[in-house]
Amino acid sequence: MDAPLHSLFAGTLAGAVEGAATYPTELLKTKMQLQGSAHYQQHGGHHYSSPLACLRHTVQTDGALGLYRGLTPMLLGNALKAGVRFLTYDSIKQRLRSDHNGNLTMPRMMLAGLLAGVVEGASVVAPTEAIKTRLIRDHCLPRDRRIYSGGALQCLGETWRQRALWRGVGPVMARQGANSCVRFATYDSMKQALVRATERPVTGAQAFMLGMCAGIVTVYATMPLDVVKTRMQGSAEHRSAVRCALAIVRDEGVRALWKGATPRLARLMFSGAIVFSVYEEVMKYLR
Repeated sequence: MDAPLHSLFAGTLAGAVEGAATYPTELLKTKMQLQGSAHYQQHGGHHYSSPLACLRHTVQTDGALGLYRGLTPMLLGNALKAGVRFLTYDSIKQRLRSDHNGNLTMPRMMLAGLLAGVVEGASVVAPTEAIKTRLIRDHCLPRDRRIYSGGALQCLGETWRQRALWRGVGPVMARQGANSCVRFATYDSMKQALVRATERPVTGAQAFMLGMCAGIVTVYATMPLDVVKTRMQGSAEHRSAVRCALAIVRDEGVRALWKGATPRLARLMFSGAIVFSVYEEVMKYLR
């Protein structure tokens, strides 16, 4: 049985590596999603016709380092949330295991993943992503209209004073629960099938490919929750996740619920690949 601290350490390290490697795609995705919000339009935010146009404008305006605006809270949050996610998932998995090999049925995998995602969403993701979203939204505005010149610490102070650190926590928990439910169930079911077929533990390269496949499935299954979460954290105009989703569909059409899917697909493909392969390799070392 894997020690809980092993799961926490391996997950935290995997989350930090994954967060640093994939952050620019997260930045582009968030910028694309924020375009339709009233706050963004009222303050002269730039309109991007595509993720590539968004990338070009960001580099032209703020240089290559502009692609890492808001990285600090995201990096810390990513490391913590991955640690919490794997710790929770592995702990629940041990209690739900279906046979002496520790294998789970698909419903039990999904339940363990769902609970792990809800825990990480409420404890870590909601506050760190609230700060990240505000920093990126500020970065989208003309330089003379930007608020957070002091960076993440100033943004944290302002967000705390406005009692907005956990704004949108419902959609965050729903998204993280759905993400982990789909991602873990997809990854572990493929991993179990591969181990049965080869009668060997998965290699780092195999974990990389399985994680990439799990990321693809996760994106399209959970994208609407991510869009609603981003809109609620980026502005106070929506107090209800359902009303926010209905407003997006009414004003921008159903396809807007998948806005930013391309950069998120790029991120979650490599996110899943990196986080699972690093996690598996670290766990092998710790055992």
